[in-house]
Amino acid sequence: MAKIFQHEHRVSYGECTLGNHVYYGRYLDLLEEARGELFRELGAPFLRWQEEDIIFPVLECRLRYLAPARYDDVLTIEVWLTGLEKVRLNFGYRVGNQAQKPVLEASTFHVCTGRDEKPRRLPPELTSLLQPYLIEEADLQE
Repeated sequence: MAKIFQHEHRVSYGECTLGNHVYYGRYLDLLEEARGELFRELGAPFLRWQEEDIIFPVLECRLRYLAPARYDDVLTIEVWLTGLEKVRLNFGYRVGNQAQKPVLEASTFHVCTGRDEKPRRLPPELTSLLQPYLIEEADLQE
């Protein structure tokens, strides 16, 4: 069975609007934070790949806002892979609050490149590390 990585984040005051909800654009920062923690958990942090002249720029992102998150909420950000092929890696996310209320569903689509921005094959070691987190979208519906 595929794995889903979980990362907790407590909402800070600075992430919120005057209306006491997380500013919509800040969710991309939360997804990046969780994705970075997944790589760190695997023993393959982003800085390691950057030192090997490999980066993973975002090509596209999709966010579906379901409910507001507020100051001091403890959010659980779930991360998994929805695609892992040649030069592409795609992530799925679910964010829920401490009451298990869904807050956000999202996807980010990345390409593996060098710092010269030319596409490169995903390193075989990274593909092996990420493979357990690859989940087909149909499997998530079950």
